[in-house]
Amino acid sequence: MIDFLASRMAVAIKRSAVDHPASVDVLTFSLIAILNGLSIVLITMAVSLFTGRPGEAATALAGYALLRQMSGGIHLKSGDLCVVVSVLGLTAMSFADFNGTAVAAMTGAAALLALAFAPSRIDGQTRIPRRYYPLLKVLSVLTVSSNFLIMSPVLAAAFLVQCLTLIRGRR
Repeated sequence: MIDFLASRMAVAIKRSAVDHPASVDVLTFSLIAILNGLSIVLITMAVSLFTGRPGEAATALAGYALLRQMSGGIHLKSGDLCVVVSVLGLTAMSFADFNGTAVAAMTGAAALLALAFAPSRIDGQTRIPRRYYPLLKVLSVLTVSSNFLIMSPVLAAAFLVQCLTLIRGRR
């Protein structure tokens, strides 16, 4: 659905701006990314209004998205599947309610995963030169480690799940 909608929008944009240098494929790719992210945010926040956890959902969204920008992670095969999995996961994360020991353990595990695997799968997905990848690793670990001060169960869950998406099997 997202891919179809993005394609239709790209064709309409190209039709109205024929001389624009971006191809329909480039426009489609960009629109898929925008529609995907927007759908995840809007649907997650709408669901959170029904669950009574909009603050927690916003925290999960912000923490997950911030870390994902620095650390990368697995990409699902379709935009629609990504939206469904993300909304379900973020909604579940908004219900995270762990004690301090569990929050610290989850944060520690996420920091170790970030240290071992970040950044992951960002080649071809970013314009950041490879020479900055070590900085992305440090920023990822520092971002996760900030939860040792905040001690948020929702952030612990969001950071751990995001860091699990960094793991790559052997090729």
